[in-house]
Amino acid sequence: MRRLLPALLVTGASLLIALLLAAAATADPGSLKPLDLRVAGGEDTWHADNDFRLDWDLPPAAAGVSLPGDFVGFRVRDAAGSVLPPEAQLPWETVQIENIHVPATPGIYTADVWLQRLGIQHGAEASATLRFDDRRPGPAQPRGPSGWIAGNAAAVVTIEHPAGPLPISGIRGYAVSVDRDAGGAPCAGQDRCSLAETDLRGGIGADSTSLGVLSEGVNFVHAVAVSGSGMRSAQTRSAIVHVDASRPEVALQGAPAAWADGPVRLRAVATDALSGMAANGPSGPYTAISIDGGLPRVDPGDSASALVAGEGSHRIAFYARDEAGNTGEESPSLATVGIDESPPRVAFADSQDRADPERIEARVSDPLSGPDPARGSIEVRPAGSRQPFAPLPTTVTAGRLLARWDSDSFPPGNYEFRATGYDAAGNVAGSDRRGNGARLVLANPLKTQTEIAAGFGGRRLVWQHCSRKGGRRHCRREEIESFAGRPTARVVPYRHGVPYAGRLTSAGGSPLGGLPVQVVETFAAGADSSQRTTTVQTGPDGAFLTRLAPGPSRRVEVAFAGNRTLTRAAGGEVQLRVLAGVRMRASSPAARVGGAPVIFSGQVGDLGAAIPAAGRPVELQFRFPGSGWSEFRTVQTDTRGRFRYAYSFSDDDSRGVRFQFRACAPAQDGWPYEPATSRPVFVTGR
Repeated sequence: MRRLLPALLVTGASLLIALLLAAAATADPGSLKPLDLRVAGGEDTWHADNDFRLDWDLPPAAAGVSLPGDFVGFRVRDAAGSVLPPEAQLPWETVQIENIHVPATPGIYTADVWLQRLGIQHGAEASATLRFDDRRPGPAQPRGPSGWIAGNAAAVVTIEHPAGPLPISGIRGYAVSVDRDAGGAPCAGQDRCSLAETDLRGGIGADSTSLGVLSEGVNFVHAVAVSGSGMRSAQTRSAIVHVDASRPEVALQGAPAAWADGPVRLRAVATDALSGMAANGPSGPYTAISIDGGLPRVDPGDSASALVAGEGSHRIAFYARDEAGNTGEESPSLATVGIDESPPRVAFADSQDRADPERIEARVSDPLSGPDPARGSIEVRPAGSRQPFAPLPTTVTAGRLLARWDSDSFPPGNYEFRATGYDAAGNVAGSDRRGNGARLVLANPLKTQTEIAAGFGGRRLVWQHCSRKGGRRHCRREEIESFAGRPTARVVPYRHGVPYAGRLTSAGGSPLGGLPVQVVETFAAGADSSQRTTTVQTGPDGAFLTRLAPGPSRRVEVAFAGNRTLTRAAGGEVQLRVLAGVRMRASSPAARVGGAPVIFSGQVGDLGAAIPAAGRPVELQFRFPGSGWSEFRTVQTDTRGRFRYAYSFSDDDSRGVRFQFRACAPAQDGWPYEPATSRPVFVTGR
């Protein structure tokens, strides 16, 4: 038994093999065919990479334990059926082959896979197609629309077919992109485009597409041809698409700012920064202008003209179309032009204002453009004369001209007036008529005439001046009787004021009370100030009184400025001459002959006048009993008017003589005082 067991085992194995061989010899080859042989990426797909993979499933007949001699066979054949060695024998359990390479020449190849049983049974072959193409198609040139397209128009691009022999895989389609970069490309890869990047997938004939609405400006369209395997053109070709999305700008020239006084020639001028407005035939740019909704005047190019005529307000519409086709026809620009060819109506007020007869008013009216609020005038001249009209200062407001006639400045007589008015269109009209049709002629004087008399005196007036001395009040009264025969000049001492009075009446002698008069003092040259004006109110009887304050010599005048019902009046001019103020004293009432000198010192008053830096001259004079005054020295004051001089007695004849001395301020240019002397001082010689 122990010897027979190995033998029996060997005999059993051989028997199994024999049975398998017998079964293989009689088995159906189709039962050993690989199932569902697949090419990774698709059998119908062209591959740009020479690297394939096959997958399949084993049939049920191949299940179980493999025996020696079982293998999977594999070969690749070219388009002619020739086997491309070497064939491969793979393990029985193999269901995938990777890294399959075909010859470098693009083409269609066949891969065969079968099962070989015990080296004698050749199962049915399963075959798959391997499509390989790494050739790049030639460049594809895009062709965009010529010129400019409107911003709301879709841009259509046509792609020229790639030149030269096409790849064996054919043309899948084209990849297209649009951007602002002249060097852009439609695909991310350097040599191929993905299926998603291929915009046109209908083959070589699918060569046109709409890019939709593009951004305004210059757009670059890039295109490449894509082969059946996804290889792209080596060169990216580009085209430019110009897009103008803006309507032309249109300006209206010739339109008046307000109203016109006659027909107006208008010109609409269009500009376009992109596609332009150059005339280019019937379908090219044009400019249009319409008046009052009528049929528009359409002119090729960048301008159109039209004439607006007829009184009234006219509605103007204007627009343009540019080279790209953008147009403002649906929403044109609008303007209004008013034409007024008729002059305005001008008329003076029906009557003068009794409370203000110098007020000259005229009305200006116009039913269309209305009165011009900035222009107009009122003029005057002697009635019936041929003198030119003299303009009056005129205030112009809408519909009214207002002037004041200073009738006081014109001699008595009749005067006629003319008003000139304008409307907003510039039409002008003049009139010398009132609104009731009567001519405006005024007799001058218009106002009540006035007279004023004044001077250093007057009708019986009482002037009272009060002051305080030692704590007590002292008053002084002065009565002024009449102006008749009064001198026109008066001389007063230094530091003295004088009363100045007068009376304002009508020409008929009626008193005019409660009115202001101006007393004007014009000081002589050299005074600190040149003029002083004092306003005085007249009393119920028309009289006024003021006191002229101390100060330099002056000219005095009085005037009444008049008002809206009273004429101007002026009193006569009078002179107030003021003596200079001079004081001098001696240091001693006696002087020894040959002894110490006597000092004479004093001052010249400077009330209201400036003493020059060099001072002013003072003459020192003397006399003795029975003789006249003689000058013995001229000295110069300081800037405060002070002077000083030492005088010595040297003549023996002076003994016992009582001399008089005084200082004299002589007349001098630029000194606003009259010549004056000081009180004399006495000095006796011993």
